[in-house]
Amino acid sequence: MRTRERGSSKSQIPNPKQISMSKLSNPKRTGRGAPAFGSLGFWILNLFEIWCLEFGISLPRRPGVLLLCAALLVACMGGIANAQAYDAVITGGHVYDGSGGPPYVADVGIKDGRIAAIGQLQPGTARTIPARGLAVAPGFINMLSWATDCLLVDGRSQSDLRQGVTLEVMGEGWSMGPLNAAMKQDMAQSQGHLKFPVEWTTLGEYLECLVRRGVSTNVASFIGATTVRVHTVGYEDRAATAQELRQMRALVHAAMREGAVGVSSALIYAPGSYARTDELIALAEVAGQYGGLYISHIRSEGDRLLEALDELIALARQANVAAELYHMKAAGQANWDKCDAMIQKIEKARAEGLRITADMYTYTAGATGLDATMPPWVQEGGHRAWVTRLRDPAIRQRVLKEMTTPSNTRETGPSAGGWENFYLLAGVPDNILFVGFRNEKLRPLIGKTLAQVAAQRGTSPPETIIDLVVEDDSRVNTVYFLMSEENVKKQIRQPWVSFCSDAGSLAPEGVFLQSSTHPRAYGSFARLLGKYVRQEKVIPLEEAIRRLTALPAGNLRLDRRGKLEKGYHADVVVFDPATVRDHATYEKPHQYATGVLHVFVNGIQVLRDGEHTGAKPGQVVRGPGWKGQPR
Repeated sequence: MRTRERGSSKSQIPNPKQISMSKLSNPKRTGRGAPAFGSLGFWILNLFEIWCLEFGISLPRRPGVLLLCAALLVACMGGIANAQAYDAVITGGHVYDGSGGPPYVADVGIKDGRIAAIGQLQPGTARTIPARGLAVAPGFINMLSWATDCLLVDGRSQSDLRQGVTLEVMGEGWSMGPLNAAMKQDMAQSQGHLKFPVEWTTLGEYLECLVRRGVSTNVASFIGATTVRVHTVGYEDRAATAQELRQMRALVHAAMREGAVGVSSALIYAPGSYARTDELIALAEVAGQYGGLYISHIRSEGDRLLEALDELIALARQANVAAELYHMKAAGQANWDKCDAMIQKIEKARAEGLRITADMYTYTAGATGLDATMPPWVQEGGHRAWVTRLRDPAIRQRVLKEMTTPSNTRETGPSAGGWENFYLLAGVPDNILFVGFRNEKLRPLIGKTLAQVAAQRGTSPPETIIDLVVEDDSRVNTVYFLMSEENVKKQIRQPWVSFCSDAGSLAPEGVFLQSSTHPRAYGSFARLLGKYVRQEKVIPLEEAIRRLTALPAGNLRLDRRGKLEKGYHADVVVFDPATVRDHATYEKPHQYATGVLHVFVNGIQVLRDGEHTGAKPGQVVRGPGWKGQPR
């Protein structure tokens, strides 16, 4: 460890008369005693002389007395400065500032929502948080959060906050705005256990609604390409017309000015999968004009993984925009060996000057709905049309046939009619786990695999999938075991990979217990720090913290977030590197992580000794295109 001061008031001598410090920059500007005292003594002497001249005080004649007086004055001034009125001081912790460099022992002073000083501080009357032996880091950034509706119901953001997350970045393909009248009605009618009024129209209004209601974490969002398409084109499987594309671009312009951090796509799900590449380029160009990011759940993470990645890279090049790969993975055992080629493609693009990055969660299973097991054509027109078609015996037989046809015999993309078949990617029905139903009668099936439910019902696994969608009148929340542990570690080692949960921010209480979830909702970040950093030493702690903080903040071009530096927003996490760990499992996912002791959001403590304080100081964190007040 090394000890140093950053931004400490000890290194900044206050001057109540605002004396020009340029007089002190060159020792040759005065002649009294310089050879005897050296540069530091000479600097102190210079300051004392100027101070005395300003206030009409006679200088002592003997150089030794003169220097002693000057030193005493400076010491007093330093003490006064160092005792400035902080709101809180985190004392004696190992500071990991987000740069990726080694930690150093220091105090962190917080004042008015900002980092006021880092160094050896005198707290004065400020509240102190002892952190000896603990890590002090910038708050973590969740690059893919599905807390969109959770935070409307419970703004405490407990499952993420207790892992050190201070910023939820939402909007994978779908964003909570802009909405038209029909979209508002659909959102209200499709709500499951989490009920909320739809009180907004634009994406910016949604984020402001969260803050008005009260949230403990900060919030940000991409504008979803799927949302823009539905707003303009609807649920039809066709290319947008020139007029529609102009309208879609106008919606992206408006969202970027409201503070969206970029534009996102989710290209395995209807109706987002209906978008052609040229449509995505047109939208990404708009985000790029504001310095925003294009981020994508690419068209395939399995059989056509490398081809889908080629589309992302080509789009970044043509749209002149930074691009990120959502929840990086090689899905399906037959595709595990593609991980190296995926990494090599990204490295090659980065070497060419393209700004390509990725994020990931720290598990070998993903989670989505049963819609990912069915072809997009049967889902055209939206949810109601999809369920209606599945009741038609002829259509049902066609869907059953396509569900069991290997997808690598077809191209993936809207023009080819291909799709990402999660039923086959999972390999066997035992690798598909049900975690959420709307229908009360079906909730006993939560926690069972597709194999178990099919055997219980006496139907084939594909038939069981179709029956469950119809009976639940939903896409059914489902976990799919798809990835290899070796590849998870390989991806964690890449310096351009940040982290996400790809889940809501929940609590093991109330309405959240009416369904199960993926353990990543409670453990993705703590699992990185406990399992992959401390236990398996895949990457060092300082690098993990960089990738949880400064890397995503830089990719999103956030203003003064993601580092512990003077003047930055005081989003701070204090945790024990020796004990931090996840506890959530697939069988019992509703379990908080432990080891995170204190969390500050915008300078307000929201977690104290591992317990929520009840504070909700979260703000909207806006992207570089924001045209309102300073961010």
